Amino acid sequence: MTKGANVGLADLSDDAGSVIASLSWSSTTGDGDADVSVLLLDGVGKVRSDSDFFYYNNPAAADGSVQLLGKTPTDGGSEDRISLDLTAVPADVERIVVAASRYGGSRFGDLEDLRMTVSDRTGDVLLGFSIADAGVESAFLFGELYRRGTEWKYRAIGQGYETGLAGLATDFGIDVDDDEGEAEGPSESTVAGRVVEAPEAQAVPALGEDAAPPVVQDPAPVPRQPVREAGSPAAGPEGTGTGSPASGATTSDPVAAPPKRARGPRTAKKKVTLPAVVKKSLAENDAWSAARLFPAPTLKSDKEREVRATSVLLSVMAQVPEFGRRLTAGFGAPAGRMETFTEVSLPHGDTPKRPDGVIRVERAGKLWTALVETKTNGNVLRSEQVQNYMDIAARRGYEAVITLSNDVALEGSPLVDVKTDGRRKHKVALRHLSWAEVAHQAHMLIRHEGVGNAAHAWLLQELLHYLQHENSGCHGFQNMGPSWIPVRNGIDTETLSQGDARAVEVVESWERLIRQVCLRLGGELGQKTLPVQRAQRGTTPQSRRAALADQLCEEGRLTAGLRVEDSPGVITIVADLRTGKLRTSVEIPAPEGAYPLASAKRLMRQLADAPADLHVETLLDGRSGPRGTLERLRPEPGDMLPADGSRITGFRLSLFKGMGLSRGNAESGFIRSVDDAVDRFHAHVIAHLPAADRRTARRPQEGTKGAASEGAHVAAPASAVAADAPVPA
Repeated sequence: MTKGANVGLADLSDDAGSVIASLSWSSTTGDGDADVSVLLLDGVGKVRSDSDFFYYNNPAAADGSVQLLGKTPTDGGSEDRISLDLTAVPADVERIVVAASRYGGSRFGDLEDLRMTVSDRTGDVLLGFSIADAGVESAFLFGELYRRGTEWKYRAIGQGYETGLAGLATDFGIDVDDDEGEAEGPSESTVAGRVVEAPEAQAVPALGEDAAPPVVQDPAPVPRQPVREAGSPAAGPEGTGTGSPASGATTSDPVAAPPKRARGPRTAKKKVTLPAVVKKSLAENDAWSAARLFPAPTLKSDKEREVRATSVLLSVMAQVPEFGRRLTAGFGAPAGRMETFTEVSLPHGDTPKRPDGVIRVERAGKLWTALVETKTNGNVLRSEQVQNYMDIAARRGYEAVITLSNDVALEGSPLVDVKTDGRRKHKVALRHLSWAEVAHQAHMLIRHEGVGNAAHAWLLQELLHYLQHENSGCHGFQNMGPSWIPVRNGIDTETLSQGDARAVEVVESWERLIRQVCLRLGGELGQKTLPVQRAQRGTTPQSRRAALADQLCEEGRLTAGLRVEDSPGVITIVADLRTGKLRTSVEIPAPEGAYPLASAKRLMRQLADAPADLHVETLLDGRSGPRGTLERLRPEPGDMLPADGSRITGFRLSLFKGMGLSRGNAESGFIRSVDDAVDRFHAHVIAHLPAADRRTARRPQEGTKGAASEGAHVAAPASAVAADAPVPA
């Protein structure tokens, strides 16, 4: 589509009641990022209330109409997906605007391949809109869905704001504020983000030996709407604030209405989380095992594990709406009443088939159905089995087949090979979940985002305990594959040649491992954590992996990057198969305008609690400078300065660890060693460094409101902005 074009969704699909909007971009460094947001607007183009603005701290609507599904890594960038259930959108919402913003002085002109797509619930792309003229904008409107009678249409916008999130928000009747102290009035118990103990009157189920009582957490603050002071002109039809005050009205008029207080965060709906602090057990000794809702020790066969895992997961999905919605929204399921079933017999030829589970969601009299096929331990999905379920789903009018295993799906490398009959009008989506992703979503809800009540939090806690039990078989990616040992030996003996297919298999396993590390670390921290993939523009996943495999054969190293939200840089992981060492590192820029010695001393203060064996390397223009361990450099920070006075551009911090050799997840295995290396580096190094500059707009100060409003316009394309044109603050 071109900028300004529009199209009706009903013209593109017979089933456009639930769609997935995706925003994607890439960067040459692989670490460019932006935050997506969605606004629900009424007939005059304004939000109805604070709750109509959805972003990373307010990711889902209570009615299920909007849910931010998070980021998915792509080659060279990432893709943010948003589930939009158009059948659940309130009747007084006329437009749904999809936007994104950058922070810390970053601009959209620094990103490439800006694109928005809209897909139906099966994942088929209905439309696409690419943006090629982004420049100095720090916030961008990608597109909008709007009502026309009883139908929904899409309009490609592709315009941005130089004033960032503040400019975008002001135009739609919202003002972003990151200074909670400015909001007067909220009592101590309603301060945004404050965690308070659950009321004693609330019934809290027993949590077992490894959980403390739940806490009730207020929702994250959402941007507040601007407040018009008494006697100020009313907003015109476009919200510009133009007009004249009422005749005779003055600020000293005794009958004038008092100024309205700024609205604080909405606190009507509490969220319950479980604290990470372990409550002291009442057991006499460690040999006492706590009673569990989902016991795992008695499982003896893989069949038992598959049946138990399916039943446990599907039952919790049906009983905890937030969790069930979180796992199915990305597959096109509507927001509605969910029921789940196991071991359902369905006719198929001469022999009925029994999928491990069935998920059904009802909304407005319509049903969404998915068949579930589950594998545990190292058991792989079988193409023939999944093909049968795809055929059954197509014949019965079901919407999806969901596979669930310890494997991690990769773009361009399907786990099973199935064929679809293009002659069928009804399309069935094939989706995959890893057990690591299930655990990640449960962890995010009970530790960071919260669920509706304490019983739901306890159910998720029991689910997590089951998944993490050594006998459950649901531990995620656990094996580097049969090619790991031959490739490692070939590198050691220098007999591995470029083009060897086994090297590609190892690269794919490495990529799966890194994605699982991101899920685990992100769940523990409550922060977005994504792999960083650097690739040339237009490179396919297969060609990128082939190039990495050739690099592995030549250099004997596997390299990957992780980007943790708000961290000062990308965490780089290098597994050197020749030396048997793992290196985790991060590069941080030197403060601008600071004296070199002051920068070195400042870094030493930040690393006061870091391990003594941390390696610190000074980075100069195009080369490396002095280096040494923290133990040696702490007494003499001046040793970090180059003798020739070259300009310092930053510092590289590294930790080294011995690499596990076996392909599995045993104590001496490679996978366990990578997990341990990343955990240690983040806990002892990254956590002590200042967070990245994630700026949010402040409320305009008195006397500058008019200027801010004038600056909150939709910016012209970068090509039309004069070089000396002022940029509104």
